[in-house]
Amino acid sequence: MNCKSSFIRIIFLLLMLSAISFNPAFAQSKSIERMGASNTVSFDQGWSFARYGLQPDGTRKTEPSGLEAASFQENGWQKLNLPHDWAITGPFRIELDGSTGKLPWKGIGWYRKHFTVSKADAGKQVFVDFDGAMANAKIWLNGKYVGTWPYGYTSFRMDLTPFLEFGKENILAVRLDTEDWDSRWYPGAGIYRHVWLVKTDPVHVGHWGTYITTPEVSDQKAVINMATTVNNQSKKSVKAILSTTLFELDASDKPSRKVATAQDVNIEINAGENKVSASKAIIPNPKRWSIERPNRYVAQTTIHINGKVVDTYFTPFGVRTIEFTANKGFLLNGKRVQIQGTCNHHDLGALGAAFNLSALTRQLKLLKEMGCNSLRTSHNPPAPELLEMADKMGFLVWDETFDAWKKGKRKNDYNKIFDEWHDKDITALVHRDRNHPSVFIWSIGNEVMEQQDVKLTKHLADIMRREDPTRPVSNGYNDPDGGRNSGAVTALDLMGVNYFFGQQAKWDADPRYANKPTLGSETSSCVSSRGEYYFAGTQYKNWQITSYDVASPGWGCSPDEQFRTNAKYPNLLGEYVWTGFDYLGEPTPYNSDETNLLNFRADASKKEELEKQLEVIRKNNPPSRSSYFGIIDLAGFPKDRFYSYQAHWRPDFPMAHILPHWNWPERIDSITPVHVYTSGDEAELFLNGKSLGRKVKEPGKDFRLVWDKVTYEPGELKVLSYKNGKLWASDVVKTTGEMTKLALSADRPAIKPDKEELCFITVKVTDKAGLMVPRSNPTIHFTIEGPGEIVATDNGDATSFVSFQSHDRPAFNGMALVIVKAKKGAKGMITVKAESNGLIAGISKIQTQ
Repeated sequence: MNCKSSFIRIIFLLLMLSAISFNPAFAQSKSIERMGASNTVSFDQGWSFARYGLQPDGTRKTEPSGLEAASFQENGWQKLNLPHDWAITGPFRIELDGSTGKLPWKGIGWYRKHFTVSKADAGKQVFVDFDGAMANAKIWLNGKYVGTWPYGYTSFRMDLTPFLEFGKENILAVRLDTEDWDSRWYPGAGIYRHVWLVKTDPVHVGHWGTYITTPEVSDQKAVINMATTVNNQSKKSVKAILSTTLFELDASDKPSRKVATAQDVNIEINAGENKVSASKAIIPNPKRWSIERPNRYVAQTTIHINGKVVDTYFTPFGVRTIEFTANKGFLLNGKRVQIQGTCNHHDLGALGAAFNLSALTRQLKLLKEMGCNSLRTSHNPPAPELLEMADKMGFLVWDETFDAWKKGKRKNDYNKIFDEWHDKDITALVHRDRNHPSVFIWSIGNEVMEQQDVKLTKHLADIMRREDPTRPVSNGYNDPDGGRNSGAVTALDLMGVNYFFGQQAKWDADPRYANKPTLGSETSSCVSSRGEYYFAGTQYKNWQITSYDVASPGWGCSPDEQFRTNAKYPNLLGEYVWTGFDYLGEPTPYNSDETNLLNFRADASKKEELEKQLEVIRKNNPPSRSSYFGIIDLAGFPKDRFYSYQAHWRPDFPMAHILPHWNWPERIDSITPVHVYTSGDEAELFLNGKSLGRKVKEPGKDFRLVWDKVTYEPGELKVLSYKNGKLWASDVVKTTGEMTKLALSADRPAIKPDKEELCFITVKVTDKAGLMVPRSNPTIHFTIEGPGEIVATDNGDATSFVSFQSHDRPAFNGMALVIVKAKKGAKGMITVKAESNGLIAGISKIQTQ
């Protein structure tokens, strides 16, 4: 062999060694669809459904016996795929409770699925994982009872193995009961999140069986501690080797470069036992997870028995440090981050509670655009995908458990199951979520009745700490004085305050709380209707609310006032606004929900005043069926408040926004106040080219600029915003012509038919120049051609009783929404057409991929 060929061979061997070192054989070369056990497949397709008990029209249908039996025939049952919310189809009924959206969500739902597990899988363990089922789930396989999980928000696993027949048809039956469940908002009903079938070897990593912590983090290295629970469900003792390798993980969940390997661990586990195995690895020069750069890693854990890999498990995680201080605020990787958060319920507007990743991603992108950097999962465990998206997009998450403890706010809320289930539900939440870098606060509750109960508060906080001591534990207090006076807050690591900050200075000086970090767990509660503006001091009309962003219930305040509070107490970690989006139910102030009185448990005069208001509302029975709290409306259209928060939360983003619109033919020569939100520090307003003056913000005091003496005349309003004396941003509002046509714009050019992707198409009613015509509400008819279907329509009107499934939808103040998906397995062009009498039709085309 000559020198040249030897050199080539050496280079080749070096390259191979390099490839082995940095790109070892990964368990799969594609993106990881489901984190956890490697042999996990979607179980969403091909279910049958029937509803018994209370029906949508208020009648009752008797629930037969034997629906769980393998021999039962599902004649006449609805065929569907999950996730599914049986209540969102309505109809809305005026006599139903506005708190839960005037939708008929109470009933008894049965789901059945026929499936086969290959005979070749005999000897494996087979599980079904439910991400969420509302509520009181009971599960049978082949007529045999498997188990129950009542809390509809908790993710849980059922072991099917003892009842499974390999190589034959199996029948899974699920019974859900929302008649025996109460809620203060629309909870949805049904198997409303994803379901998964998991197959493992009898010796495998347990459910949520990995726990990764990073006790030491520096620019040079990150120490990764891993505790892995291994289950031996075989009938004999085994000796196994546990191996873990760490990789970088990209935004599409595809592992790439290997960064570290833990030393193999030898374990011996007796039959029927579980064992926790500890291992450690060091990542050199770690890429930290942050809001701006949400870097992630994935741990690939394998179990070897007699030289054979019997189980592979994937655990995503991030490397970051968190620190909460009473004076320096919240520190992420050593740098202060002001919490700019929103609270959100789990429904997805017109889709109801049925989870959809496209819809959630759309929401999160809007919040990110606004400047939001944190999410509070009010008031329950979220869908697991919310945390996955928060990890990928750079959101911090306040992860919450309950809205009630032993004492309920409703007769049949969580209080009914608290004693038996609270430990199990907290443990499930923490085990599922504790590897997410986005999760930085655990919350044991919200505005519970026992806010002054020191013993119970400590009990719940200690359960959280038992399962994960690396994050602070908090609670949302709407009686912060009571919680602090009683000493209950001393059991917490972090004080969460809902609205009542009046005595914050007092508590900052109290030695018990001087070092207690405080966060606005709910703030503002401003209410408004998109595109509605009222004058002469009027804030409420026709079951709508002015969009001047000045209205709030008695416990709340305007965004401006909360900003001033935050400026007054710079030691506050930040705030979670109630809420990011409008949601189904709780249409305050047109809501007779008596739990609102709890906000004034310490103020008798306010409580009496609100009781009188509630009595009037009960008599009038308002048509309102969804909230007004949202910064963004139910259809996903930003209200004016969106720009208030964007101006404050993104000070380096040049922006200016004028309100109201400028179509007021009945107000010629009348005073029509003009407000401007801007990230600049001063601005000049012009009406038809004439300056109406220049106004300057006072830092810490002014969060909008107001010209309150503007005399209306048709034409053009223009604002020029300045920062540090230089032109910064501008905005223009014009008086439009008559409505002439419909303009459609889709949020994406193509959708994938096999991924349940949705396309959200915004419809605007415009004049001939293309300007949206405010106060225009024509009825729009939607049709679709090609391999697609219309899923839902909406317009953001909290008083509309038009079914979300209707293809006819009135515009609300110039806008409407149509949601489209592709038919499964189909390809081609989808054409969506919007028509209205007397208007030029609009068309949108979406390609299926």
